[in-house]
Amino acid sequence: MSEPLRLGWEEWVSLPQLGLPALKAKVDTGAKTSALHASDIEPFGTAAQPKVRFLMHPIPSRPELAIACSAPVTDRREVTSSNGETELRFVITTKMRVADREWPVDMTLTDRSSMQYRMLLGRQAFNDDVIVTPNESFCQPTLSYDVYSSAKVREVAPDRALRIAVLSRENNYSTRRLVEEGERRGHTVEVIDTLRCYIALNAMAPEVHYDGKRLPRYDAVIPRIGASITPYGTAIIRQFETIGTWCINGSAGITASRDKLHAHQVLARQKIGMPATAFAASPKDTGSLMALAGGAPMIVKLLESTQGKGVVLAETKKAAESVITAFRGLRANFLVQSFVKEAAGEDIRCLVLDGRVVASIKRTGVAGDFRSNLHLGGAAKAVKITRAERDTAQRAARAFGLGLAGVDLLRASDGPKVLEVNSSPGLEGIEGASGKDIAGALYDMVERRARPVPVRRSRKSAGTAGT
Repeated sequence: MSEPLRLGWEEWVSLPQLGLPALKAKVDTGAKTSALHASDIEPFGTAAQPKVRFLMHPIPSRPELAIACSAPVTDRREVTSSNGETELRFVITTKMRVADREWPVDMTLTDRSSMQYRMLLGRQAFNDDVIVTPNESFCQPTLSYDVYSSAKVREVAPDRALRIAVLSRENNYSTRRLVEEGERRGHTVEVIDTLRCYIALNAMAPEVHYDGKRLPRYDAVIPRIGASITPYGTAIIRQFETIGTWCINGSAGITASRDKLHAHQVLARQKIGMPATAFAASPKDTGSLMALAGGAPMIVKLLESTQGKGVVLAETKKAAESVITAFRGLRANFLVQSFVKEAAGEDIRCLVLDGRVVASIKRTGVAGDFRSNLHLGGAAKAVKITRAERDTAQRAARAFGLGLAGVDLLRASDGPKVLEVNSSPGLEGIEGASGKDIAGALYDMVERRARPVPVRRSRKSAGTAGT
């Protein structure tokens, strides 16, 4: 039988499940319950599985440093403080470590910013193996606040429950998979209709509102912005970026990828292979435009085309002139590209996640159609890509700053050519053809990026936060 653990009236403790490796706690056997400092307390989750998230300021002398924490709610109870005030508090259960011992402790959450100790341990926190000696202090090993440097906190950060927003207007396979996988991992995933969001702009507290209420703080936003609402959708993402919310794909990358001309200019700047491409506004330049693209056969493509719509193969010079004339008559913006004949109606979709290719498939168009889009009836199967294709796909996603991207490549005789970089790639086709859990890999990235690290606020804002 092990010896009892002896505690003084103050001790260093760790709360590993909350990502708090060092806290100085006051041990008070006169108090029944234990309390943990928490600010910005916010409930989330479902009625069946309620959770709470909060900010913890572990160092009393440094209110500008905060650790984001979350935990399941085990109870709500009224607690009367030493000054006689009664408060309804959330209760969580988390493991506490002292020296080489670890056991679960119930904690009530409350603002202890005016207290010297960020944690109070009441008598309910101790079992028969603990002896408290009120006239002594620090009977157990001393810890250090140095562990709250960014690098060290990442090493001990827990797999905490996250609150995630999926910006989507469609109840399709991709949206359902994102919700399903997130909830399976214990996160709260909320689908937000982008067009029902609106923005409150001011210098001190920019906000995103939805259905008459301010949206809560999210750990991450997964944009699924449809091509038809790109300007408004990217405005909403910019607002989340202004607030400081991490978005898997940023507004600038989505905007650039959606405009075909802009996208090819980004690729050209990074010297990434692509079909010869030309653009002109004047009808007098039609002949020169076609010559720059290498002549017929050629592709004529609307700048905001998607899913193969607005993409035409002109097999002869006369056909190309007719298509260009028709597009100009509609006042449509378009570009022309060389036709990569050796691709034979096939392309490669590389799914790039957090800078690396996690899956790749070959897409083949239906008989007689040069387009290989799955939405148009094309077929897909897993394919092994070359090192050059992998490098090209990863460089293309990096050029747009996209955490999640579908990069479409053509296999040309002189190397891979990027056709498109898709900032909202569908998951159904690539998961089905490759057999890989893309949604799971995406959440692996979200969990890595959203792990709690110190949030350093300015001392001025920290000092006025409670006023």
